[in-house]
Amino acid sequence: MAVARLTIDLRLPMARSLKDRRQVVRSLKDKLRQGFNVSVAELDEDVTWQSAVIGVVAISRSRDYLEGQMREVESAVVRIVSGLGAEVSESWWEYVD
Repeated sequence: MAVARLTIDLRLPMARSLKDRRQVVRSLKDKLRQGFNVSVAELDEDVTWQSAVIGVVAISRSRDYLEGQMREVESAVVRIVSGLGAEVSESWWEYVD
């Protein structure tokens, strides 16, 4: 069994309050859960208005399947957050042993 973890750093330049930030993060998390059947969580401890770190985890028997899924999720995140007035500043994924 393989486990893949995707970490996404977001910049939220349009956020003017924590409420704005939460709205973007919650929307992204919900869309990823529904569209890809993955686990999604907010990872950053220091909450600032204009940044967020999101973690996405998936499990499968096939590493090839996970690689494709993580690439699709990464593309979807870029598409989703651009529509919400945010941007991906950095993202990376890896297998977890």
